[in-house]
Amino acid sequence: MKQFILYAICLFTALSFAQNAKIDSLTVRLAYQNQDSTKMETSLLLIKELYDVKDYSKALLYIDQTTEISKTLNYNKALAESNYIKALINNAQGEQSNAVANFEIARDYFSTLKDTLGIAKVNNNLGVIEIKRGNYKKGLQNSLSAISIFEEKDLKDDLSKAYNNLADAYYNTNKLDKALQYNKKALSVREELDDLEGMKNSLKNLGLLYALKEDHRRSIDSYERMLTLLDPKKDKAIKSEVSTSLGKSYLSIDDKDKAAEYLREGLAFSRRQKDDLGILRSLNAFGELNIKNKRLKLSENQLFEAFKLAKKLENNNELLYNLRLNKELDSTRGFYEDAFNWQNQYYQLKRKLDKAKADSLPSEFETTEEPEIITPPLIQKEEINKPENSDITATKPDKKDILLVYGLIAGLVFMTALLIFSYLKGSKDSKEKKEFSKENKKLITKNAQLEEVNQVKDKLFSIVSHDLKDSISSIKAFLDLLKDGGISKEEFNDLIPELSENANNASSLLFNLLNWSKSQMQNLQPKPELFNIQEVFQIKMSLIEKKVNDKGIILIDESRREFVYADRSMLEIVIQNLITNAVKFTGKGDVITVSNQDYNGKVLICVEDTGIGISEDNQKKLFNAKKNFTTIGTENEKGTGLGLTICKDLVELNDGRIWVESTPNIGSKFFIELPKAALSE
Repeated sequence: MKQFILYAICLFTALSFAQNAKIDSLTVRLAYQNQDSTKMETSLLLIKELYDVKDYSKALLYIDQTTEISKTLNYNKALAESNYIKALINNAQGEQSNAVANFEIARDYFSTLKDTLGIAKVNNNLGVIEIKRGNYKKGLQNSLSAISIFEEKDLKDDLSKAYNNLADAYYNTNKLDKALQYNKKALSVREELDDLEGMKNSLKNLGLLYALKEDHRRSIDSYERMLTLLDPKKDKAIKSEVSTSLGKSYLSIDDKDKAAEYLREGLAFSRRQKDDLGILRSLNAFGELNIKNKRLKLSENQLFEAFKLAKKLENNNELLYNLRLNKELDSTRGFYEDAFNWQNQYYQLKRKLDKAKADSLPSEFETTEEPEIITPPLIQKEEINKPENSDITATKPDKKDILLVYGLIAGLVFMTALLIFSYLKGSKDSKEKKEFSKENKKLITKNAQLEEVNQVKDKLFSIVSHDLKDSISSIKAFLDLLKDGGISKEEFNDLIPELSENANNASSLLFNLLNWSKSQMQNLQPKPELFNIQEVFQIKMSLIEKKVNDKGIILIDESRREFVYADRSMLEIVIQNLITNAVKFTGKGDVITVSNQDYNGKVLICVEDTGIGISEDNQKKLFNAKKNFTTIGTENEKGTGLGLTICKDLVELNDGRIWVESTPNIGSKFFIELPKAALSE
């Protein structure tokens, strides 16, 4: 081992000596050269060597001299290169404004020289700076313009940097698929370059991105590959962080033993280093693990410590995670009032974070493309072409023709007289019949309305006597079992999720019945206002988060900031029904996507799923109040058959329309079209 260290020291010394010798040689050569282009080339070589050894003060001194002489010689190549390296030094020293200014000067000179590679390098560096500043659109434009040239010339080092820049930009703008794409490209190039630090960074990013997309198997693969590259001595902090992330990913696939192993390792290191953030992340994950293992007292202690740390560090993301876990813990223990308080805190913080996130995203990244509307061609009337030369010859009628005409006129007069006589004779009877017909129609209409009201009444009583009775009877049966000693408290605790589901079903049923009754009595008057539809999506999606996680469904939010003019409370009912239905008819691995866009001056809302779909016959029954159509969900969830009927009524009350497009075994798309009002209104 001592021999290896000695060898390493000797090698480093030799390399340093060689580099210093090269710098000395270039300095001497530069001193004896005439002030011409050759001297400028030597000066550039010296500047690059000084930049490589990070002797920035000397490098800047020679850059100033080179710039001054190059201007007198009108030697643009030296001006371009010296300003480029000066910008690199500015950036390394944290002087971003100076770096941008010098990069732009360098780009102007490279453009004069038509040096596409020089322009690409400048653009790539500008992309990095703009992305760090949060100017993602500008940063992406710069980096994307550089990539094609780097790929064409197969410049691996530059490609590695450019791909990584783009991945960061897409991640920061919540474009996770694009971020994955460019992180994979960066990893591939870094593997070719044998760039160990770059590979670690890319694998860590991939692990995080796969975890965010809930592809936990791939997340685990990425993190574990990264662990094999870490230096046991130098990379202890990174290993601790990755261990905690790995533990959470194993927990997500219910591998509790592996999760515990990695979480223990991460927590132990963080405590030794007094790393509060690392301790917080590990404690939260351990809290979730111990809830699943029914070690509730231990989970309570861990979550309490994590809660205090999250408050101290003002880490809202970990605090949100902690609030959700505390709610689950108290629900599991039967402390429902405490669970309710945790849940309220959770939703308040989530709304705050979602709003801050939506406000921070640059508007240029919002989807602005409108769907292509394919309209059928207009049906044109056939033109009747007249002959160009139509000669009409007038002939004089003979005597027989005149007699025939007179006979026809006489017959017409007779028929007219007969019709007038018949009309006058029947007018009195006709008036009486019309009056009778009007009264008859009124009675028929009134009877139809009464029949419809009666059908609604029968339907409501039928639902109450069946679905509501089933849910409440089930809850009562569980409670009676506990009261009579039929089950232990531990067994009852295991049944709490089912009890909660039954209570939710009963609550949802009563909620829908109430709104349906109001709409049928025409007491539900809309109170339109201007509001952001994205906020409604975020609130309603947070309400189904647990159910989505339990079923293994992927929920994608592609909504954007868009203002609609409608009754907000009514639209919240509609959105909640559509998202709940999507969850009901999807299973593990399915995707639910919510989105909105501008469509012909209106707002088009879409809730899309890749679930079991709806047949064409059943689609016709969905919005029909008289059919009371309902089906069983993927986990035998029951429905009332009223949800979509209510949705249709509420949407139409707000001057909108709702429809569905669906294919069995492929999925469904529910669309809502609503009026849009300008912000100035």
